[in-house]
Formats: sequence, C-alpha cells, structure tokens
Amino acid sequence: MARRALILLEGSRYNGPLYVQAALQLGLHPIVLSADSAQYDYLGAEGIEATRVDTADLDALIRECSRLHATYDIAGITSVGDSFYATVGKLCRHFDLPGPNPTSVEQCCDKFKQRYLLSEAGVPIPAYRLAADATEVEIFAAEIALPVILKPAVGAGSRGVRLCRSFDELAEHTTYLLGGEHIWQSPPRILVEEFAQGPYYSAEIMGNEIIGIQAAEFGCPPHFVFRECTLPAALTDEEYGRIADVSLSCLRALGLGWGPTGIEFRWTKRGPVVIEVNPRLHGAPTSQLTQLAYGIDLVTEHIKLVIGDEWDLHRRYSHTAAARFLVPDREGTLDWIGGDSRAASIPGVAEVKFYVEAKTPIVRKGDLRDLIGYVIAASPSRAQTEAILQRAVDLIDWSITPFSTPGEQERPAAP
Repeated sequence: MARRALILLEGSRYNGPLYVQAALQLGLHPIVLSADSAQYDYLGAEGIEATRVDTADLDALIRECSRLHATYDIAGITSVGDSFYATVGKLCRHFDLPGPNPTSVEQCCDKFKQRYLLSEAGVPIPAYRLAADATEVEIFAAEIALPVILKPAVGAGSRGVRLCRSFDELAEHTTYLLGGEHIWQSPPRILVEEFAQGPYYSAEIMGNEIIGIQAAEFGCPPHFVFRECTLPAALTDEEYGRIADVSLSCLRALGLGWGPTGIEFRWTKRGPVVIEVNPRLHGAPTSQLTQLAYGIDLVTEHIKLVIGDEWDLHRRYSHTAAARFLVPDREGTLDWIGGDSRAASIPGVAEVKFYVEAKTPIVRKGDLRDLIGYVIAASPSRAQTEAILQRAVDLIDWSITPFSTPGEQERPAAP
C-alpha cells in the first residue's frame, strides 16, 4: 500500500515546524514543495522531504503533485500561510481533495476587496481609501483625518504597516513604500486607513466555530510588533458575544467557513471593529496557546480536515496561557543570547523559543521579522500565568554590539 503523504506548499519558521510535527504524529509523510526549501532550517533538522518547484506556477505544481501521486497516496494538500492558500484551494479542486474556496481566499487576501465586501455586509470596519500614488495618499489621509494607518493592499506580518501621525510621517512612509525599499507581492496599491483605537483582540476560528478570543499588546508605535498575547482575553459575556457575532458576519461576507480563520479586532467606542480577516491560522504561538488553554491542537485538527478525517474541537479544560515576545531595542550584531534553560525549568513555562543565534545581524524592520523569540507560560489562573511568565522572561538576556559601518547591516534570512 502506498504511503499516505501530506503536501505542504512552502513553509514558515513560525507555524511550519508545527505542521510537520503534527503530520508525522498522524502517521503522514510530509512533503514540502518550495521554490527554495533551504530557507526553512527545520526541514533539514527533521529530515523532511522537500522538492524544488516554482510555487507561483499552478501548472508546475499540478505536474509535481501528479508525479508524487505515482509513488504516494496524497492524503491532502495545504499550506501554513495565506500567500499560497488560494493555490492550495485550486490544487485541491484539481485532485478532488478537501480544501478552501480559492476565490474566497483570493478576495480575502486583497485587503481592499476584503474591506469592500465587509462594508457591503454592514460589518464595522475603519474608514479606508485605496491610493495608487503619493498625491492620493495625502488627499485620502486628509479626508479620513490623521492619524492614519498606511499599509500595502496585499501582505502579511505587518510588513510595510505604519501609523502616521503627521503629514511628514505620511510622506516618509509613502516614499518608503513606493521608492523601491518595500518588496511588493502585487502591483503597488496602498490602503489609507482610519486608526481604530482601543484594545486589540483576535478570534481563532475553525469552520464556523469560535475556538477562542485572545488579547494582545503591541510595542511602541509607529509600528505594530507584538509584545504579549493572552488566551482567553478578559472579556465579559456581552463583549465575547459581540466579537463572536461580528466574526461570523465576516465569514458570511467573505465566503469563508472551511478550515481556519483568524480575525483581528480593535474594541473602540463603537464596539468591535474588524481590522483584518486572515484565511488561515494565526502564526505561532497562537496554536500553542490554544492547546495549553483548552487542550485543542489547531494544527492537528486542521490537518485532519485537510485529509478528510473528522476533527475534534471539544475543549478539555479552561486554563490561561500567555506568551511574551522577545524584541531587540537596537540594531547590531547579536553577541549572545541565553537564559532559556533556566527559564524553561520554571514550573508552568511551556516553551522558550529563540529564532536567532550568536553573530546574527539584527536589522529592525518594524514588523514580524523583528521578533527574536518568545516565552510561553500557562496555569489554571490568569494572575499565576502572568507571574510565571514575568519570572521566566526576567531570566532571559542578550547582548547586541552596534554596527560599526553601514556595510555590516546584512539582511536577515526571510521567514
């Protein structure tokens, strides 16, 4: 009998290892299709099969999957991120496998189309405009009123996202986005968006079921780099219900509801306002927090859906799990980073993860790539979890020597 394989389109240093490990635990043989698998260090460490293929070429992917089908029983096809999730849907339809609706995913990944559809459905969202050049950016920012958020219409991980509080900051970031420094995934289009102010929450959804709502805090503006997140969020029943109702409205408006969805909110004077809908699982450590808080492994349950098995979203307990992200406060060369063993030995600490090693150049981008690691803790109570997390984080330290010349600022590897 042919070995059952799970095809993974590209990877990620965040959720990628979780999908590989979950596939192996389910008795599947994970195979990664990638344009450059060398960028995913965990594949070599796990001895995972990887095939080089142009993942932007649907026909090339169909040919490669057909070739693999001669050797393996392809149980399912998926991806860890939304950049290739629409392609996953097309491949699943071609091979008659369970998968997401590619049209729904594509229109969701275009933030302008997403906002238009949400607005048409009456879902509360920030005021927004779509700009093609610097003149339109300035005109639309004046119409909406400062401060505003500037962001690429397509992208993830807060890349190119900035809060602009003055017209000088607006001009500076517009120049950055359109001047060749920002790498665009599509033709340049900029969203000019009202800055919805208030606490941040995100709903984690599988199918049409709300699994949990977590709270998060960011570091210093003008960028949106996560500092800490906690599951479950401290919400009243009414607040939880309002976020859940709006979440389900988003699914209906965007034609989602198959597999995982992550929805980001700000709680404003109007109540919950949708910042973004992501047709995928949110990145690590969301899955780990959900497992620690409720006993639900979102990655494993997603893979079960992908291969046509029945998933189990039943909560086994209710704890509080929290993560603190490690973010450098300067640029330079990382001399050393340590304290992970001592932190991990504290009762209640579930994981200590470093993304970097000594001698890594630290070049801050103002987005997800600034994170150099995280610490996760969990316990039956919120106060106890917070105390455990703080104690662990206090044991971790690092040293960065500033660059002596501009030429030392090498670009870190892409996630």
